Amino acid sequence: MSRTIGIGLIGAGTIGCGVARILLEKGELLSQRVGAALALKRVADIDWERDRSFDIPERLRTREAREVIEDPEVSVVVELVGGIEPAKGFIVGALKRGKHVVTANKALLAEEGREILDVVMSDGVDLGFEASVAGGIPIILALREGLVANTIVGMYGIINGTANFILTKMEDQGLSFQDALSQAQRLGYAEADPTLDVNGTDAAHKAVLLASLAYGRLFQLPDVYVEGIEGIDIRDIRYAHEMGYTVKLLAIIKGDGSEVEIRVHPALVPSDHTLSKVKGAFNAIYVEGDAVGPTMFYGKGAGEMPTASAVVSDIVSIARNMLSGASRRVAPFSYRSLTNGVRVKPMSEVESRYYMRFSVLDKPGVLSSIAGILGAHGISIESVIQKGHQTQRESVPVVMMTHQAKEEHVQGALGEIDKLPVVVHPTVVIRVEG
Repeated sequence: MSRTIGIGLIGAGTIGCGVARILLEKGELLSQRVGAALALKRVADIDWERDRSFDIPERLRTREAREVIEDPEVSVVVELVGGIEPAKGFIVGALKRGKHVVTANKALLAEEGREILDVVMSDGVDLGFEASVAGGIPIILALREGLVANTIVGMYGIINGTANFILTKMEDQGLSFQDALSQAQRLGYAEADPTLDVNGTDAAHKAVLLASLAYGRLFQLPDVYVEGIEGIDIRDIRYAHEMGYTVKLLAIIKGDGSEVEIRVHPALVPSDHTLSKVKGAFNAIYVEGDAVGPTMFYGKGAGEMPTASAVVSDIVSIARNMLSGASRRVAPFSYRSLTNGVRVKPMSEVESRYYMRFSVLDKPGVLSSIAGILGAHGISIESVIQKGHQTQRESVPVVMMTHQAKEEHVQGALGEIDKLPVVVHPTVVIRVEG
């Protein structure tokens, strides 16, 4: 084989080791599929003393990222450091040297994507980021190429494995949120600081990228309405189950080509829907196109080898482009020119059905007072569950499911309801999808 394409890797953590393993152990298979040898030339990491899952050869190691970026034999730079800086500097530096770049850095692309994209477009290089959303699931490839004939009607994604693991344990084992989180941390599904996973930020970063790919505008994190799962109580899991629903943290993206809503929050999903069957740390993205109809992408959304698989798929795609002399054959975000013409629908205008759990004193007229306020705001009730009390001092839960209502009307009603003297705690609200 006459041609060799040099690969440089910055970051030899869990995913970096998986990428190195695939490139070094599957070199012959990859060469047969690409038509050129993919040679790992240099790997940069600041700490070579810690234990790793794969022993990267000494001859490839360096502590200096610039040695990867400046190596004339490296044509493709893989950034797996994470975070904003110094990762952004590494990527921009590589792009400006004419190197193609592969990254799994969803936070950087969601928050600083415009600057990076400007460099990509001006320097005629490729940017791959398949691993930034849903690990080994090829959802970005699907949106960029497989579903290109479609206007995307909607996407509903379980795209944070930590949150899904926690909610699954709460549902299947009756654990509290805190106990389920502790179990996730013990098993390695959650970080020591799980904030970005449980508060919805990680899923919101990914939702930014999915929406940008689907609708041709480079969205930003402030465009996403975000709620996490910290407030989900085991009682809500049980009541939802009683009503035929499962609670999931969903990334929800809906649009018609001129307007799009992007939101991440807990949602009640019908228990017979495919998304309700997604358990543990697995990810799934339900995509509906106007031509293809509903499609479902399911698999491991994190982990060393699934994510490394996605990284290497980008490397291979770029290598094929290089051999064909067709860099940027497909624009990074699918659209040749991104527009700002797509309006982001404010959360206040979003319409949904709603699950509401009120904590109230068990007195006559409470239910009619709440229903009256809801009715005054144009919100009709579909069903009610009311539980009795154990002692005179305890509050009792009243659970309602509403018909379709507008978010601003719901929030207005709850602002009044929560001020009633018979309401003991703020109302728990979970939106209903499907």
